[in-house]
Amino acid sequence: MSLPTFTAKTTAEDVAATFGEQIRGKTVLVTGTSINGIGFETARVLAKYAGLVIITGYNTERLNLSAEAIKKETPSANIRQLVLDLSSLTAVRKAAAEVNAYAEPLHIIIHNAAASGSATLNPTVDGLEPRMATALTGPFLLTQLLAQKLLASSSKSDFTPRVVVVSSAAHAFGPHGVDLGNIAHPDAAKYHNGDAYFQAKAAGILFASELARRAKGKINAYSLHPGGILTNINQKGQDKLDLISMGLLTPEGLPDESKGAWKTMGEGAATTIVAAFDSRLDDESGAYLDDCVVANEKIAPHSSNAETASKLWEITEEIVGEKFVF
Repeated sequence: MSLPTFTAKTTAEDVAATFGEQIRGKTVLVTGTSINGIGFETARVLAKYAGLVIITGYNTERLNLSAEAIKKETPSANIRQLVLDLSSLTAVRKAAAEVNAYAEPLHIIIHNAAASGSATLNPTVDGLEPRMATALTGPFLLTQLLAQKLLASSSKSDFTPRVVVVSSAAHAFGPHGVDLGNIAHPDAAKYHNGDAYFQAKAAGILFASELARRAKGKINAYSLHPGGILTNINQKGQDKLDLISMGLLTPEGLPDESKGAWKTMGEGAATTIVAAFDSRLDDESGAYLDDCVVANEKIAPHSSNAETASKLWEITEEIVGEKFVF
């Protein structure tokens, strides 16, 4: 089959239509699926084809709204709600146990969730920085606990399970990448909202690349930049204020197109679905995608360092208290 060339203007609908047969029958878990976010758009589009889409969130009310919106558009969609607070290791373990008890196989995990920023450090229940907990430690533990279920799905089909990490081009804004010595015991004196975001996104790229290396083809992993999208997170609080101060949003909180093109929600979710299903990526595990294509040259040096990725993996194993076994 001749596959189309995707671009920055490709939408999630376009990608899903192209790979409809590959998506059909698959179980996909998507984190962070609140309405007006790219995780919701990802789940909404995949629900038209997938066998089961597991949507997650820490708030039952939000989950209900997302599920109702998807079912209203696609009544035949098989949607299952999973309460998941990635900032709590205990909550992650509880959610993983629930998924492991599902009768259905698990083919793909899409780590889309992100934490809102704050002006000062507000540690999680485990004493971690919230953005890093949501982007690294929570996803790491969830993937580790669901790894055997992912691997089991490959024995029943010719599809290699995938893990997709939604990162950002902003990972390169932090000049030094992830501060390895500050993850387990974050220092409030070092905290800055913007830097916390940059580090969390850098950590996501390192996690995906190291997962790909250690899995040795048993699980394919990818990270990506979705593009600049006006989502529910950057329309409020400290994140909105920071984007305004950086000149990326106008004083009214709207995208400043003079500073670069912004994507629609559909365009923003497209690269995620490419990472999850594009067969051209089968031999590209560990790749970083931008505008729906492999763009490893856009990874900042600090986030493409194999030694840093390995150290980060080991630190994360110590924090979560779990060894990742394939």
